[in-house]
Amino acid sequence: MVLPRAVTQRLHIAVVALAAVVVLPGCGLLASAPEPAHPPMIAPLPAPAPPKPVPPPIAQDARPRVERLNSGPPNHTYEIKGERYEPESSDLPMVETGLASWYGKPFHGRRTASGEVYDMNAMTAAHKTMPLPSYALVRNPANGREVVVKVNDRGPFIKGRVIDLSRAAARKLGIGGVGQVLVRRLTHDEIKTGSWKLPVQRVATLP
Repeated sequence: MVLPRAVTQRLHIAVVALAAVVVLPGCGLLASAPEPAHPPMIAPLPAPAPPKPVPPPIAQDARPRVERLNSGPPNHTYEIKGERYEPESSDLPMVETGLASWYGKPFHGRRTASGEVYDMNAMTAAHKTMPLPSYALVRNPANGREVVVKVNDRGPFIKGRVIDLSRAAARKLGIGGVGQVLVRRLTHDEIKTGSWKLPVQRVATLP
């Protein structure tokens, strides 16, 4: 069936209008749609601080106890660098002042004159003539610090030095290289009675 021209024109106008009504809201929705939000800016985390160095633990003083004096080579006369030394062989008091040095890593793990293994982190010392084994009170007059060491080795064989401390003992006394010290051997009687702990006994003086 052929529609009249006027009717056809009116239908065409109606279709165009309807299309405009359908398209325009869609365009409006597209135009008004919000843009996607940007992700929030996150500040980078600060780099972790490097761990603080842990200081080595402070070694405890040697605990004096009565030990039988060695009757073998450690307490026999010996010669080093042309110098002859005669160690004491009995339980006698000894007091000295002079320079203290220390020895560490190159000797760590080696045998001492008494046969014990040297531990640079233990409170020990070497002495030229003190009977082995002995215990001694060592005092640094510059700062008043004191340590008790077990003497289980021979040395130091340098003029003017009276005792060679372990690294731990030197650190506790505040001695970095060499330092003036006062050394007093503790006798068996002092160890048995504990009299060496009395204040008047701890500060040794030369006659």
